[in-house]
Amino acid sequence: MKVILKADIKGVGKKDQVIEASDGYARNFLFPKNLAVEANNENMNKWKAKQQSMQYQKQQEKEEAMHVAEKLSKISLRIKVKAGENGKIFGGVSSKEIAEVLEKQYQIHVDKKKIDLKETIKTLGERTVEIRLFEGVIGRVKVDVLAE
Repeated sequence: MKVILKADIKGVGKKDQVIEASDGYARNFLFPKNLAVEANNENMNKWKAKQQSMQYQKQQEKEEAMHVAEKLSKISLRIKVKAGENGKIFGGVSSKEIAEVLEKQYQIHVDKKKIDLKETIKTLGERTVEIRLFEGVIGRVKVDVLAE
């Protein structure tokens, strides 16, 4: 019996996947626990429409991410921090601070977890920081750390 999964089931399949399940397993376990629905014409049409909708939405998000990546490539962030005599920074510049400056100065909202910074910036100077905007779309922004 073909069924459409409503949730991830370990060893069976992922949500919204069409699988072949035995009649007993489907009727006695999947259907009563509301983990799957039968893959009849009506449910298959709903599933196809949902897949197309998700694909369209993903395409829109990717285009938006590419647009943001293009904007980021033209931006050079200037972050002023307190520093010692030899160019050492007191504290450091973290991905959170970079995200806040982008939001405040350029109205570009980026999740701090998507900023690819191995460790906090602890020296003065300019460097390029990568931001993972979407799967396969990476934006690069120049960050110039200056002494106050």
